[in-house]
Amino acid sequence: MEQFLTVINALNDGFVETLKLFAVTLIGALPLGLVVAFGSMSRFLPLKWFCRTLVWIIRGTPLMLQLLVIFYVPGMLLGSSPWPREGGRFVAAAVAFIINYACYFSEIYRGGIQGVPVGQQEAGRVLGMTKSQIFFKVTLLQMVKRILPPMSNEIITLVKDTSLANMLAVQELIFIGDAFRTGWQGYAGLIWPLFFTGVYYLLFNGLLTLLFGWLEKKLSYFRV
Repeated sequence: MEQFLTVINALNDGFVETLKLFAVTLIGALPLGLVVAFGSMSRFLPLKWFCRTLVWIIRGTPLMLQLLVIFYVPGMLLGSSPWPREGGRFVAAAVAFIINYACYFSEIYRGGIQGVPVGQQEAGRVLGMTKSQIFFKVTLLQMVKRILPPMSNEIITLVKDTSLANMLAVQELIFIGDAFRTGWQGYAGLIWPLFFTGVYYLLFNGLLTLLFGWLEKKLSYFRV
């Protein structure tokens, strides 16, 4: 019983770290993805091709490799690591996750924006609406309805991808679970904590699935 409580308390701490990485990534990637999407659709060609090249590189390389590049390469170029000693690994992981998911979100945003019929934007202009009014009152509302399913899929994938942060020794859920196999708090050779982490992921993803299902019903009045 003592062993079980020790493991659960440690896994709870790891899950909190996972939740922090998940939340920070969403807070940073959702708005940044919209910026990248606008850049990808810009008429200013240097900005357009910069954004599209960035998206191509990020989507075409493994997230695990991006984590290593973000953490190690700046230090190699500058001569010393730019990441703070306390929490530096978490910050580096968060930056890598934000950039990665912003690029994925940008393509979803771009598809949603371009999927709204042009005629509705023209109708807005006929009614005397400004470009910002057309975007927020016409395009954005319909875009949210269109992008919710693929966006929810990416967000659920993000929950599982946070486990890659253990590459930088961030003490998230998988790191803690595996630590009991290699030796943690006086225990070694324990396999079940690593498998038990799946329960945390399943429960959290189950809650997210219910949330996104509720949101889809709330937005069902937009018939597209």
